[in-house]
Amino acid sequence: MTDAKLIEIISKLSVREKASLCSGSTAWLTQPLPQAGIPALAMSDGPHGVRMEDKQHKKENGGPSKPATCFPPEATLACAWSPELTGRVGAAIAEECIHYGVSVVLGPGVNIKRSPLGGRNFEYYSEDPLLAGKLAAGFINGVQGRGVGTSLKHFAVNNQEKYRMSINSAVDARALFDIYLKPFEIAIREAKPDTVMASYNRVRGSYATENRWLLTEVLRLRFGFDGLVMSDWGAVDNRPAGVAAGCDLEMPYSGPATGEAIVKAVQSGFLSEDALDAAVWNLLKLVYKRAGADSPAVQKSRPPVDWASHHRLAADALCQSAVLLRNEDDFLPFAASSAGGTVDEGRIAIIGEMAEKPRFQGGGSSVINPKKVTSLLSAMKAAGHPFVYAPGHMGTEATPQMVATAVSAAQSCEKVVLVLGLPDSYECEGYDREHLDLPGCQLKLLDAVTAANPNVAVLLCCGSPVATPWLEKVKSLLCLHLGGQAVGDAAVRLLYGVDTPGGKLAESWPLALEDTPCANYFPMGPSEVTYNESLYVGYRYYDTAGVKVRFPFGHGLSYTHFSYGGLTLSEGTLKPGETLTARFTVKNTGGAAGDEIAQLYLRRKSSALFQPLQTLIGFGRVSLAPGEEKELAIDIPYSALACYDPASKTDVVEAGHYELHVGASSRDTRLRTGIAVEGVTLNPSEIHAADGPYGHPKDNCFPTEAFARLYGKKLEDNSPPRRGRYTMHTPLGLMQDSATGRNLLRLARLIGRHTIVSFSPDPAAAKKAILATTHDMPFKNVALNTAGIIPPASAAALLDVCNGKGGFIRFFGNLPF
Repeated sequence: MTDAKLIEIISKLSVREKASLCSGSTAWLTQPLPQAGIPALAMSDGPHGVRMEDKQHKKENGGPSKPATCFPPEATLACAWSPELTGRVGAAIAEECIHYGVSVVLGPGVNIKRSPLGGRNFEYYSEDPLLAGKLAAGFINGVQGRGVGTSLKHFAVNNQEKYRMSINSAVDARALFDIYLKPFEIAIREAKPDTVMASYNRVRGSYATENRWLLTEVLRLRFGFDGLVMSDWGAVDNRPAGVAAGCDLEMPYSGPATGEAIVKAVQSGFLSEDALDAAVWNLLKLVYKRAGADSPAVQKSRPPVDWASHHRLAADALCQSAVLLRNEDDFLPFAASSAGGTVDEGRIAIIGEMAEKPRFQGGGSSVINPKKVTSLLSAMKAAGHPFVYAPGHMGTEATPQMVATAVSAAQSCEKVVLVLGLPDSYECEGYDREHLDLPGCQLKLLDAVTAANPNVAVLLCCGSPVATPWLEKVKSLLCLHLGGQAVGDAAVRLLYGVDTPGGKLAESWPLALEDTPCANYFPMGPSEVTYNESLYVGYRYYDTAGVKVRFPFGHGLSYTHFSYGGLTLSEGTLKPGETLTARFTVKNTGGAAGDEIAQLYLRRKSSALFQPLQTLIGFGRVSLAPGEEKELAIDIPYSALACYDPASKTDVVEAGHYELHVGASSRDTRLRTGIAVEGVTLNPSEIHAADGPYGHPKDNCFPTEAFARLYGKKLEDNSPPRRGRYTMHTPLGLMQDSATGRNLLRLARLIGRHTIVSFSPDPAAAKKAILATTHDMPFKNVALNTAGIIPPASAAALLDVCNGKGGFIRFFGNLPF
């Protein structure tokens, strides 16, 4: 579609028709205008598979959505440190999108893992913005290279589930640009996603969906984004203000009132027709570029989905991503042999319910209805490896008989594989985790099994870090994270050495929750969450403050060993506009083939600004046969050394001496060299200075007084609202001193049983998600989530009732029936 043709189409549309295009027509379709030749465009949840809702055929599909390949989620794939791998997975997902007529898949997610308690962390890549941005760019290129659009989400600073639909994220400008917005910038510049999804929360005071500074000045003018901005589902507040700010599309359909509000805003002059035309332009560009994936012609021109190949890719991806965290005495891999006797050397004991009923994905809107699932038990049988099995627990319960049976199994074999992990009820969209511990029943089981047989390898299934005070009790710890539908196939390949674990951690694992930099500031609410720790996220804090961790960022063992050497730089001085190349060798010094992920860290030795000890600026993955050595080359553009300067409000590179460190993790750097850099000289204010209050962080101590100065805006009051002061942004769960508010919450929970229940097949997780989501839902969504059944005028009257001001007559008088 040419620009001239688009202009012609838009010129013939009425204001009302344009307004209608700025909202979806259903939960998953944009608004078509057949009379103008404008088709609908179909979307689907992602990001680790196609979640195309189809509740009408739940029985035939085996779930509430079409069957699709469930690839390892982003938290898992991130540990491969491979944009090439995320691209291959993205391409496979695109093929399935085309198969089901989906034009845009909603992913990837690049929100930073501020705290290990984040309930949606399994949907995100990393605590590091460079790694997250590069992996997202790989995924976007893979999907869009096959003709399907993507939606980079959730823009921005959407890092906690508690009160996520109304809370304000108070982040200072340096942390915002150098940490939380950076992965979006990298992905946009390197992959050009078709769409960006604006998040639920407020950013520095304004809802993301109507934040002009965020959506226009930063996203479009600073980052160069030229695609469509859509809202997260139910994230809008003032729709005309959203259009003016740069939010082109509201999803899903929320009733006719939003379109009418846009028309009235144009008529009154509040919203210019040029701004409305810009939103329609962005939408139609996408529609004509991507719509038609469900057309017979497109379907016929594409080969059928090779489901078996995609299942193998899911297994391969997990093998590359699995992280070997401990392997005392080279306990893994097992030899595929057997012998007779009381203790069968070839037979292993497999213990843990997740060996039979694997947890392979997170809970929430990303839940995939898998085409096929292989458990560890089924994969062991298929591979012909002898074993005995005892579940040891059921859900979060472990009876004495269950534990005794597991102990007996452990005693009957030389070696034990103990499968542990977090259930859906511990981590799911809609609520944050409460602690880092595994379920008590699993810890009880672990103690009993290791006491009966010390030769234990733990397979860990979790979407984010867990506390491991029991680590010394086991020989090996192999973290599969959430492994996708082929988790069993991959696990067997890794246990028996067919493949070598190839992953390294994309986030730090703390010793304890109180060690985390935001321990005192997560979660917060109901009005605001303050990011007191600023730049000091993950390893940027731990390494700077010298805090001991269980496993550092970038850590991962192998069945072999690697040495590093020969670090050289292409230049001794880096000047503006230039690119420096760091070269070094990696050698496999062990007896097995394996992959090493080499990491390059930058240390700013003479910065006038407060800075973390080091930041990741490059990485490379290399496959090596035993004894093989290869040279890696990592390019370092001048811009990679930039940081945000709050005085000039731009990215700058400081002049001075820098160090480059190369190694196997942030705590295991083996090579180092220095470089002189030409740039600017800064004279920051005291709060931003290297010798200021943020210059030497320790003990998670980031006083609110200092943060308020860094933030530069008045902090909001987190006192719960009282009746008479409720607003459209007050969560339903905080309106409980109103009888009407209590009844609305009950009604919302009844409705949630038929909608949010699909967040998880685990009833406990679904119930918890329903309770949390409805409690935190702001009052404005009483209208937004009912698709026009309760229009805004009726919702406003109902709010007056909750505040004790009357309004029942107005409520019923404004209903559309």
